[in-house]
Amino acid sequence: MEKMIEKAGLGDLLEKIRNGVRLTVADGLRLYQGDLLAVGYLANLVRERMNGDNAYFIYNQHINYSNICTNLCKFCAFGKESSSDLAYEMTVADIKKKVEERISEPITEIHMVGGLHPDLPYSYYLDALRAIKSVRPDVHIQAFTCVEIAHLAELKGASVADTLVELREAGLGSIPGGGAEVFSPRIREKTCEKKLSGEGWLEVAKTAHGLGIKSNATMLYGHIETLEERLEHLDMLRKAQDETGGFMTFIPLAFHPKNTEMADLSRTSGIDDLKNIAVARCFLDNFPHIKAYWVMIGIKMAQVALSFGADDVDGTVKEEIITHMAGAETEQAMAKSQLLAIIKEAGRVPIERDTLYNILEKY
Repeated sequence: MEKMIEKAGLGDLLEKIRNGVRLTVADGLRLYQGDLLAVGYLANLVRERMNGDNAYFIYNQHINYSNICTNLCKFCAFGKESSSDLAYEMTVADIKKKVEERISEPITEIHMVGGLHPDLPYSYYLDALRAIKSVRPDVHIQAFTCVEIAHLAELKGASVADTLVELREAGLGSIPGGGAEVFSPRIREKTCEKKLSGEGWLEVAKTAHGLGIKSNATMLYGHIETLEERLEHLDMLRKAQDETGGFMTFIPLAFHPKNTEMADLSRTSGIDDLKNIAVARCFLDNFPHIKAYWVMIGIKMAQVALSFGADDVDGTVKEEIITHMAGAETEQAMAKSQLLAIIKEAGRVPIERDTLYNILEKY
């Protein structure tokens, strides 16, 4: 294998990784341009050093409370104007009912996000958190992307910090990683000009971390971004993590073009999916975990990714809407038994975790 690394011209990066030396942005570019198997081997070295053979999953439930959104990003098939036939919004009672419907299942996390709704009052979001907690007092609620948090702070007319404190009192446990997209101003101008800036996204995340609220981070790849812009994004995340240490996992998100304004673009390739996971694992040396989100890349590719740097496959999910509106052909939910099987088949040890990566059971 080392001969292959040398032949691929990555011998110096193997030495860096073996010695725990941080990779530069230029190193990251070489990985993106390098041989997939060689880069995967390097990523697996980092993965096994940090997480051994563990492959994490969670028993979770997704709730998307509304797809009505003022941003209407070009890469999004989920967000709709309120006048659209496909628009919907859930009442607090609807959200509560969703939780009650699965009360017999051992769900430890409820993941709740939605669009930037122009009309819902700030109190709605507090009431939604409280409603979930009234049904499942012990569940961890991971809710509202950094973009949504900034929107809620505007609704409240308060600082992000004060808003987060109030949301936490109502039941918020942590923040998901969505809305990061690609931080590049060029990309945001062309694809999501109304959305919170990359710097704004990072400020919300760092504010949350300062309050002891953990979060995740994402990158939407495979549309019009360059390799350099991907690395700029990863570098900004790594610097923010150096400051706060509050990110738990990084989740590369494969762009799904169907039903978006960028539908003329093709889907990402398996090579691109694996390369993004592998490069992220090598470059983000201060992120404890890298997730292969099976909803986005499919079950088989998630299995392969467990040898290309990923140590987490997400979870049962229980009704995913956002990616499926963009043409995803994966299942909308997966049984725990399926998750155990795909992890074992990939030669890894299944670890059921909670949101904060506390181990609940090792199989």
